[in-house]
Order: sequence, then structure tokens, then C-alpha cells
Amino acid sequence: MKKVTIFPETMEKFNKDDPKKMRSFLPEFLKPEALQFYIPIMDSMTREHMESDWSPYKEVKVFPLTKNYTFALACRLFMNIKDPNVVSKFADPFARIAPGFTSVPINVPGTPFNRAVEGGKVIRQELLNIIRQRKQEISEGKDANARDLLSRLLTEADDDGSVYYEMDVSNKIIGLLIASHDTTSTSITVIVNYLASLPHIYEKVYKEQMEIAKSKAPGELLNWDDIQKMKYSWNVACESMRLTPPAQGSFREAITDFTFAGYTIPKGWKTFWTVYTTHKNPKYFPDPEKFDPSRFEGNGPAPFTYVPFGGGPRMCPGKEYARLEILVFIHNLVTKFKLEKAIPDEKIIYNPSPVPANGLLIHLQPLN
Repeated sequence: MKKVTIFPETMEKFNKDDPKKMRSFLPEFLKPEALQFYIPIMDSMTREHMESDWSPYKEVKVFPLTKNYTFALACRLFMNIKDPNVVSKFADPFARIAPGFTSVPINVPGTPFNRAVEGGKVIRQELLNIIRQRKQEISEGKDANARDLLSRLLTEADDDGSVYYEMDVSNKIIGLLIASHDTTSTSITVIVNYLASLPHIYEKVYKEQMEIAKSKAPGELLNWDDIQKMKYSWNVACESMRLTPPAQGSFREAITDFTFAGYTIPKGWKTFWTVYTTHKNPKYFPDPEKFDPSRFEGNGPAPFTYVPFGGGPRMCPGKEYARLEILVFIHNLVTKFKLEKAIPDEKIIYNPSPVPANGLLIHLQPLN
């Protein structure tokens, strides 16, 4: 019986050869020096997002808005897709994929896994169309100065146009789109939740961001130096992700026998490490339920105690990308609105990431 997967088997077969070059590109593309170029683009898109999806309303649901925002931004930066109609073609099937990863793998119509598989097919076909069109543009010299990841990957590819290579590029882009928008939108929602719940924290963030805003000329976009001034805002973001981590943990395979908490884990066994329990350990975070951004001042928490992005050699390579995206969003949000939760005790549902049951309904008070 043929194995049914969300991603096709071509990815497994061809990862050992040419795609090694592609994997080496990711750290290069996502390192701070490269990401500086994208800060003005992030700021410009965030301003447009606030103007179209927030400013016209007195009340908004934060989570679905941030999902749309982070996905559109990822499409722009990774694939240079600006057309909202093209972005919307991806958005709906992408929403079906994430639940499929944690579902029972039963490929029966109507199940979360089946919806994820079918969504994956739609996305891959759309991506392959874009990849082939981009390759043609590159060959005709129309995309010579493009700085998005897709163009760079295709520039480095072999000239034979192998469909397998195209499929592997497609799968890598899909993985990046999922990772870059799914957990980041959850993180932003969590941060907004705390800003709306804790007025004294909001005021300090507002003060820091307004000092930056006042230093800018009218219409001037944020830059790398501005981001480095957002120290308190990032401490608030970190404390938000400590208390409500966007990802609950990850699987690892033991590469040697080891003992933990009195239990012996044999080599080769699969383990699951949890972010939540690590972040709530009073040994490393005194009074762990208290919201205290000062925990991240100076050198911050001890190594491997604060792990929303993982740790060690398998740490999420998109950590810096997420930091920039979150801080640019915070800047545009708090300099435009005061926030108040419409449902003070809104329930959080874990599926598997923490999502407000009603999408985080927020009252907006525009600022002059």
C-alpha cells in the first residue's frame, strides 16, 4: 500500500544531493545582516495592514488578522509575491495543513489529515506554477536583482530544470511558509493579549516606541538601528512567549543512552521535550506565573531555560526573522491604538498552539 503523506516522497529521495546547497542558503538568508534589508518592507506592509484591517474598526479579532498579515509578509519576502489575489490562493489551503501534522494519519475524506493532504496538493501545484514562471523570468533576465529566497534558490539550481528539484524547492518553501507565519502569528496574538491585559506594561512599551517614532521624519520607515532600540518591547515579547509559548515542544531522537530525572532513556528512543514546563520551572524563573519582563535584562535567563525557538544546533533558524517581524508589528500597533480586551477572561485553546477561543477580541482606541 502506498504511503500517504502531506509532503511527497520526492523530498526524501533528493535531499542528499543538490538540495544540500539549498539548505546552506537558509542560515545565510535568515541571518541579521541579510534581514536588515527587509525591515523597511516589513514596516511598509505592517502600515498597510493596520490601515486596511485595523483602523476602520472599533473592534477586531486579532488572531485571524495576524494570520493573514504574517502569511502575506512571508509570501512577499520569500517569494516576492505582492498580488493579494495570489496570496489568497495559498491562504485557505495553508490553513488546513498545520492541524494535519498533529492529527491521526487517516486519509479519509473529512478528516483533518485528509484536508491537510488535499491542501498540500493545491499549494504544491500553485507553487510549481510560480517556480516555473520565475525560472523563465530569470532566464530572460527579468529577475536579475531579486532578493527573495525563491529567486536565489533557483539561481543556484542546475540548468536541467529537473521536476524533482522543482518539487524539492517547493517543499522547502512550504516548510518555511508554515514555520514563518504559523507560530509567529500565534506569538503576536499572545503578545497583544498581554499588552491589552496589563496597562502598565503597555504604557512602558508605548513610551519606548513613541521615542523611536518621534525621531523619524514623516513617512520614514523603520531601520536596523530603530530595532536595536526596542529593548523593553522585546523583553515584553519574550516574557509573553515564556508564559504562553507558541509551540509546545518538539520531538528528538536520543543519540546515546542518558539518564534524566531518574529515568534511563536508551539510544534511538524518541523523546518529546516541552517548552511550557521548562518555562514554568521556579528554579530558573522565580514566581513563574508573574509577568516580569525584567527577567530578560542583562544576560537574561540561563542557557536552555528559555526555549520558544528551541536550542542548540537545531534551534529555529528563523529566530531573528521572528524578532524583527514581532517588533515591527508592536511598533505600528502601540503607536496607533490603545487596547482593551472585549472578553477579559477569554479562554485559550491548545490546538496545538495556544489560540484564544474567540480570536482575541480587542477594542481599539485610535491615538492621535
